[in-house]
Order: sequence, then structure tokens, then C-alpha cells
Amino acid sequence: MKIKIISLLIIFTFIMGTLLAGQKPNSSIGVKVMAGGRYDDLRMCVGSDADVKGGPIADIMFLYKKDLSIEKTLALEVPVMRPILFGAAFEMLQFEPQVSLEFSKKMRNNSSLIYGPGVGISFHYGPDYKSSLDDRGDSFFAIGPIISGLVGLQTQNQRVYGIRMFYTPLFSGESSLSPGTVLGIAFESHFKL
Repeated sequence: MKIKIISLLIIFTFIMGTLLAGQKPNSSIGVKVMAGGRYDDLRMCVGSDADVKGGPIADIMFLYKKDLSIEKTLALEVPVMRPILFGAAFEMLQFEPQVSLEFSKKMRNNSSLIYGPGVGISFHYGPDYKSSLDDRGDSFFAIGPIISGLVGLQTQNQRVYGIRMFYTPLFSGESSLSPGTVLGIAFESHFKL
């Protein structure tokens, strides 16, 4: 029960901050949808069998963007779907907010090439990859930095379609498997609200 309450408080705090910040000039609020796969030698994946290191990944996130210049944008991504789903259905926490710096380069067809780095933090509470939904081991806390890179295309209507690669080392004083390594790739799309 504690993990559900903590998850909802974190999400509510970031959503309210994002919505309030979205009222500023040269900024926008949107939604990011992402799906892909990852190697993960520490955490249990609810979409994989026991003893499988990794599996599918998907999320829906609130997105706040602030234009720093014509060619630079700062983006804050706040996960929503995965923290709520994992907390409510599986009594687990996976919360991974991230900040990205997006550079854009105009192309001939009025679309833009988008690329740039991202950094964030990964919070985990749940069992290790040796567990399954039917046979779960002990849950533990883990934390680590997220390092990512995005390459994509922004259309005339400001939608972004891209690929993001990411790496996360995860550290836990409660798991003998720590430190863990997470490597992955995801397709993502950004939509303004």
C-alpha cells in the first residue's frame, strides 16, 4: 500500500508542476508515447518469464517543452502509465523522469531533424528478474541515472517521431545482483495538447 501512495504522490506532484509551468511563454504541454525493448539484468519484467533478463517496455508520459532558442528545446518527461499500472496491478514501482535537450535542424520539406541527449533518474521497487508474477522473490529498492540519446523527425504540425537509446546502471544495497545494467531502445512520438 505504501508504494501505491508514494507512486501517486510523485506523479501528482510532477503533473501539477508541469501543468503550471506550461502557462509560460515559449512553452508547451504534450504527451509522449513510447514502446521498445530492453536488456535488464536486475529488475523483474512483468512482460517476460522468470529468468529472462529484460523484455518489452512501454509508457505514456506527460511532456513539458520550453524553447531555449529557435534550434534548442528543453523537454521534461514525466512517466504516468507505468508508475500507475505497476503500482496498482503489481505492487511495484518503476518511475523514470527525464530531461532532454533537443536540437533541431530544418530540412527542405519544412520538417526538422531532432536530436539530443537526455538525463534522468530511475527509481525501482520490486523483485529481481528471476521472479515471475506467480512466483515472486523479495522486493527491493534500486536507483540509478538514465543516460539517453534521441534521433527523430519533427513534422510541420510539431509532432516528433523518433528513436531513443538508453543506458541505466542500477544500484541497490538490498540485492545481491546489484549493480544492474539496463540497455534499451524505444520508438517514441510526441504530441502537443
